[in-house]
Amino acid sequence: MASVAPHYSPEAFKFMRGLKRNNDREWFNTRKAIYEREIKAPTLALITAINEAMLRFAPENVQPPQKVAMRIYRDIRFSSDKRPYKRNQGAWWACAGLEKTSGGGFYFHFGPDEVVIAAGVYMPEREQLLAIRRHLEIHHKEMRRLLNSKKLRSLLSEFEGQKLTRPPKGFPPDSPAMDLLLCRQWGVSAHLPPSAATTPTLLKEIVKRFEVAAPIVALLNAPLVATKPRKPLF
Repeated sequence: MASVAPHYSPEAFKFMRGLKRNNDREWFNTRKAIYEREIKAPTLALITAINEAMLRFAPENVQPPQKVAMRIYRDIRFSSDKRPYKRNQGAWWACAGLEKTSGGGFYFHFGPDEVVIAAGVYMPEREQLLAIRRHLEIHHKEMRRLLNSKKLRSLLSEFEGQKLTRPPKGFPPDSPAMDLLLCRQWGVSAHLPPSAATTPTLLKEIVKRFEVAAPIVALLNAPLVATKPRKPLF
């Protein structure tokens, strides 16, 4: 008998809705066992299954599940918002060699209001931003072709992040790539209802979007990664 694909239970959805209303340590600590069983364990199982699929189309972004899973705890040291917990359980697949930077990768989160599936570069560092813009100035036609793919547009939408109002320094105002150079982030995302997380089709919904977005991630990472073989993870 075939095993059911990893997904979350209705109890997980109930926990996330409760956390949204009761974002405090006392509430969380009395229910930590529920978090470990209904949120953390299924997340690691889901990541493992996604990793297996990604070996086919984005092996450079496959990471150990414990590194992909994001902490539920917020860093509140320098924030005026002292709520201790995030309102979603996230996962981030960084590219090999860019784990400690903001290079291109794949993202998923499950929360009380929605499921988010995304891929691209969200907060590049200053040097990365310049490198990506220089790369896109040369490869702008390829980037547009990828973004305008009929299949991609049926599954994902382009980021609507803030853009510059004038050409970035060092680039000609009449550059044919200017629409892309004005961006501060590049990528695509999809927002699904939270109920999508509680069905066995969750894995399929994530993988098919990651796969169609993989060429965009690879193009954005091209100027950021060294061309050297990667050590095997397993």
